[in-house]
Amino acid sequence: MTDERLRRLHDHLDATAELPVEREASAYLGEAEAVARDLVERSAESAVVRERTGHVRDLLAEIEGTGNTDADEHVAEARALASELAGEGADD
Repeated sequence: MTDERLRRLHDHLDATAELPVEREASAYLGEAEAVARDLVERSAESAVVRERTGHVRDLLAEIEGTGNTDADEHVAEARALASELAGEGADD
């Protein structure tokens, strides 16, 4: 279910907020988390979800590493979810 995956995406990004991460990674994570939070809080059409999770995916692609192993694991999970959600229905 998309709503569950959106929530998991947000939860992974939100979990990085309390972890010590590199400054540049923090900026990308903050923006990605805000986009994911907005999607969780609002009901959006699937095309909007694809577009916005694509933005999250692009932001996360800019992060080479966070300097924190736990944060890196959350980023990896968030990348996978964002890619999955952004690609859904692309052939529709």
